[in-house]
Amino acid sequence: MSSSFFLKPGAKGTKKRKNPAATTKGKPLKKGGKSGKSAPATSGPVPKKQRRPKEEDEEIASDDEEYNSDLGGDGNTLAFSADEGEEETPQDKRLRLAKQYLSEIEKQEAERAEDRELAQSVEQRLQTEYLDSVGKLRRNIAGSLKACESSGILKHKLHHTPICALALSPDGKFLYTGAKSQFLLKWCTETGKVLEKSDVLSHREEPETGKKRRSHVISICLSSDMKYLALAEGGPHIQIWCPQTMKHIKTLKGHRDSVAGLVFRKGTHDLYSAAKDRSVKIWSLDEMAYVESLFGHQTAVTSIDALSRERAITAGGSDCSLRIWKITEESQLIYNGHKDSIECVKYINDEHFVSGGMDGAIGLWSALKKKPICTTQLAHGVGENGVANWITAIAVVVNTDLVATGSCDGCVRLWQTNPNARKMQLIQSISIAGFINGLAFNADGSKLFVATGQEHRLGRWWRLKEAKNQVVVVDVKLQSAASS
Repeated sequence: MSSSFFLKPGAKGTKKRKNPAATTKGKPLKKGGKSGKSAPATSGPVPKKQRRPKEEDEEIASDDEEYNSDLGGDGNTLAFSADEGEEETPQDKRLRLAKQYLSEIEKQEAERAEDRELAQSVEQRLQTEYLDSVGKLRRNIAGSLKACESSGILKHKLHHTPICALALSPDGKFLYTGAKSQFLLKWCTETGKVLEKSDVLSHREEPETGKKRRSHVISICLSSDMKYLALAEGGPHIQIWCPQTMKHIKTLKGHRDSVAGLVFRKGTHDLYSAAKDRSVKIWSLDEMAYVESLFGHQTAVTSIDALSRERAITAGGSDCSLRIWKITEESQLIYNGHKDSIECVKYINDEHFVSGGMDGAIGLWSALKKKPICTTQLAHGVGENGVANWITAIAVVVNTDLVATGSCDGCVRLWQTNPNARKMQLIQSISIAGFINGLAFNADGSKLFVATGQEHRLGRWWRLKEAKNQVVVVDVKLQSAASS
């Protein structure tokens, strides 16, 4: 039986052998092996094993074509791109690289500048927080004062009696005022109105017992987070309210006589209270509990103030002394300098404070000295009876040199304090008739709220008929303040 051999696809150097039985002297054999006409080359089916594989019929792509297909184009496109690259001269290349280098440098320098600004702002904030924590932060803004003018009046029919106390929220959006009419009002400082009936508190009855009483609001203070409002209402009890909902929370009982002053320690829920029973008490509103009592004053305590440290400063009224209570050390520092009863005291910062009394003098103090470093006698002049107009209210912009004082001489006075130079300088006088029973600055000192009345907040020794029972809003125009 005859056989034939074929080359494998892709094999090289192998010759195809001839089948001697298939040909005779170059002539093809007839079908069946007999002589005769030869059959056509295409006639008859090709044996299955003699068919050429399909791959041999396909055209094999060259390497260049595969490369062009990878680039997503044909050969012409590639040639055009190559021509473009060849057209760039060495000078153009150097210029292009130089521009790229400069852009990278500019980007890096911009990032470094942002980092430097961020580092400076962080450093400044940390320094400010540190100085504030140790009580040494001080900004000079009084020298940049341009003018002061009354911008509005807050008046309500429920406050038809003298305004006795006020408290401003930390963000300056809400003002709480109390009067001898036994009502507490919540004002919106932007609109100058009491918006809802729920913003009015009536103190004609005890919140718990419903018992009638005749007391009036003496002091108001707010916690830094606006969670609690403490109210002294002319009696020995302290009422705790929610300043947001104006709902009663708790009645704190412990004093034996009327509470004269209240203050929250900054950033906490620790409440300090001063009363006519000659004691200072500490309360924790987180537990709604009494903590401890501080004794030392010989007469009724008339005023109290505190900042962020665990310290409180009090005015002892007729004993003519000021005391700084170091609560953690369980000790006290005593300061003497006034000739008559001390009615009010305020911290400027943890190192300095200012006081005023019935002798008409304003004292500037350092916590390191037992005597005032500066005293301004008859700061609000002398009355018709020849007696000094006593200082009834003091407000300060904390950690600055701006101080405001009030009396019954028909004006509010602004002072610039300079402890290093040991002086207080009068810089502005604002005409407001009546007894100045309360003063409050907003955080940056751009607004001053003045509570006025025809009578003093603690009594009815005499009456100023030309005065009105209202709150006066004063715009304090300041230039950009420079920090020292």
